Amino acid sequence: MQQPVPVDLGNCDREPIHQLGAIQPFGFLLSLSADWIIRRASANLPEFLGLEPDAALGSPLIELIGPDAVHLLRNRMTLLRGADAVERVFGVPVTGGRRFDFAMHVSGADIVIEGEPSAETPVSDTASTIRAMIGRLDATQGLPAFYREGARQVRALTGFDRVMVYRFDPDGSGTVVAEAVGSGLGSFLDLRYPASDIPKQARALYVRTPFRVIADVGAAPVPIVPTLDERGEPIDLSLSVLRSVSPIHIEYLQNMGVGASLSISIIVEGRLWGLFACHHYAPRCPGFERRSVAELFGQMFAFKLEARERQVLAAYETAARNASDRLLAAIAGDKQLLDNPDFLGEMLATTIPCDGIAIWLDGRVALSGQTPPADAIPVIAKRLNAMTPGHIFATDHLSGLLPIAQDWADRAAGMLALPISRSPRDYVLLFREERIRSVNWGGDPHKPATWGPNGARLSPRKSFEAWREEVRGRAQPFDDAELRVAEMLRVSLIEVVLRLSDDAQEERRRAAERQELLIAELNHRVRNILSLIRGLVRQSRDPGADTATYVDMLEGRIEALARAHDQITQDNWSAAPLRRLIETEAAAYLGGRASRLHLEGDAMLLSPQAFSTLALVLHELMTNSAKYGALSDNGTVAVGWHCNAMDELVIEWRERGGPPVNAPTRQGFGTTIIQRSIPYDLGGRAEVRYQLTGVEADLIIPAHHISGGDAATEHRSAIGPDMRDTMTSGETDVIDGVALLVEDSLIIAMDAEDILTSLGARQVVTANSVNQALVELGRETVAVAVLDFNLGDETSLAVAEALRARGVPFIFATGYGEQLTLPDGLGDTPVLQKPYTAPNLSRLLAKVLGKA
Repeated sequence: MQQPVPVDLGNCDREPIHQLGAIQPFGFLLSLSADWIIRRASANLPEFLGLEPDAALGSPLIELIGPDAVHLLRNRMTLLRGADAVERVFGVPVTGGRRFDFAMHVSGADIVIEGEPSAETPVSDTASTIRAMIGRLDATQGLPAFYREGARQVRALTGFDRVMVYRFDPDGSGTVVAEAVGSGLGSFLDLRYPASDIPKQARALYVRTPFRVIADVGAAPVPIVPTLDERGEPIDLSLSVLRSVSPIHIEYLQNMGVGASLSISIIVEGRLWGLFACHHYAPRCPGFERRSVAELFGQMFAFKLEARERQVLAAYETAARNASDRLLAAIAGDKQLLDNPDFLGEMLATTIPCDGIAIWLDGRVALSGQTPPADAIPVIAKRLNAMTPGHIFATDHLSGLLPIAQDWADRAAGMLALPISRSPRDYVLLFREERIRSVNWGGDPHKPATWGPNGARLSPRKSFEAWREEVRGRAQPFDDAELRVAEMLRVSLIEVVLRLSDDAQEERRRAAERQELLIAELNHRVRNILSLIRGLVRQSRDPGADTATYVDMLEGRIEALARAHDQITQDNWSAAPLRRLIETEAAAYLGGRASRLHLEGDAMLLSPQAFSTLALVLHELMTNSAKYGALSDNGTVAVGWHCNAMDELVIEWRERGGPPVNAPTRQGFGTTIIQRSIPYDLGGRAEVRYQLTGVEADLIIPAHHISGGDAATEHRSAIGPDMRDTMTSGETDVIDGVALLVEDSLIIAMDAEDILTSLGARQVVTANSVNQALVELGRETVAVAVLDFNLGDETSLAVAEALRARGVPFIFATGYGEQLTLPDGLGDTPVLQKPYTAPNLSRLLAKVLGKA
């Protein structure tokens, strides 16, 4: 099995990296003096700019690439901030008409500029792409799904065969926690790799340069001319984008069978949390701009990950703070309660899971649960007194601290010690049982290294077969959050114990200060989280509503807009029927009691803007009626509409037969929507009357927002979108096997992939071009295919012909509506009008698969 993690062996943390191989050949490098005179250049400069390197040395850069390009680079250099800052600029035209992407940084007294040809198809609308990618991350539930989605996004963006999320452990080893991999390749998920595979110096370098690419493992590096400067120093390539890697790493990759690799650092709170580790089994080099987008996504992924971890930590620490307060209140006035380990263990286990507890207080021992023998507690306390100056101490391998602990490792393999007095110290000790577990390593981590062909250096291992190790004598480690909570509990316990000592007042003051710091930190984190969400939901808040009602209200308003948007987009963002809108909003409340809604009016179409605005207004009217009005009882709602003399649409809402109505004492956000949305957004009028017999509302929509409908439209609209979008269990099993999706838009492809999976596809193979689709057809046996007809500057007709030759059913998809004309021989192929929806895909795929 191949090793999935890229290794970049450099020198120590802040030492310069002088690679004798110099740079990778897909770009060139220039070293300039402060006055922009060329001091050194890579030997491949003629290949890119048509000049001899020796001729360029000593010349001003302006003679090489032109004044406009130099002016742009000078301006971007002013944006550099910090010792490790790198600035980039894309698509810069140079002398000769070619365009290059440049990276710039300062190295000592020199300016280093690296260039590579701009991609022929640059990334379009980068902001929208990143926003959509982050939106998909936000939609995930739980960290495992968050990791998987991150890997999917990076693979879709970079096109690498395999993308993994690799998480480091405190000891430097790491685990593949998620992956997105092409068809026909094995899985590395959950495999663990020793710390030696990515040494400490390489991990430090990943923090300084969070993005590294090796475009072709077999490519020969290009030297820098001259090798040494006038001071006899080699060039510092620590921050170089093109920097080649060590021969050991190249040998390592060759042992894996990898042709290209890419890594994106995931840095959380200033530390290296992990990597996006990408492998390709042939040479591959995404364009510089696309690589920069991937790097930006990695930074946003880390930010979102940090926010999620902080949210979980804040909730945990809040609960722990409450438990600490309860514990303090219970024992504050009765020291004897500390002699009751069962009580204390029950209280502490609610915040820090443990299997047993021991109390060492005034030379006495009290035990509860799974613990070492009583005569071992003084030995443990003596060992702790010799090593920890009054701080908590935790270990998941107690026998590594005390060899005699091996005798009872089955019931007390891990320990958390809370000192609760001055020297000689008393302790509360929490124990965890041995956790026998199997670790799946990516190769034997204990196998000794061998001398290899790289001179007097060690050769990387060549075997990456999965190797399982059974771990004994260790417990579940105490994590950082538990250690912070333990410190909080220690503070509380110290206050109780020192309450009875001569110097209790001074120590209590110190404990209170530490406690206040913990509370301030917790308060700071909670405030940050609340600030993030307040802007999103403040307009929907209702001081009089409970949490459940508030959430339902917010979700209802969002869903109302979503339903309206779905109905509008079904007709390519054109006018949609009023009757359909009313029926859809009523369906959620009436169910099988449709007779309680009376609709009367001619066929009428609303513009998309009016349709969306009226959707919110009708949603609020329906909600109020279902909660307090006619629909909450046995009454009815009559909605009629007509055009007045000014051709305005007049909608009359009348409730009858419900409970008596009283005007509200305050105006909430829902009432504001009803009364102000139509005047403000559409220039119309709205009036609401709270009659004793029922709520009445008159809504006036200006003429330019309406148009007449027809009977066919009204008949189609009578089937609400809730009914159209509801599939039976049989319809979710339309596809049996592998589905091929050819779609050139990343975000659209991801949505369609999710829908095809929900329709029963065992696997969805995606392609964004004809060539890639034909390659996938050669790899997989496809049961059905969905082809986006227009793929940039080509069509999917060649893929359709290949599918037809194999007898594979397929459908076309298009965003051009009725304008698509299919060639002879394919005229009877079903065509799906975008956007992709589960009902539409289910209907057309069932047709071509003979399941309709």
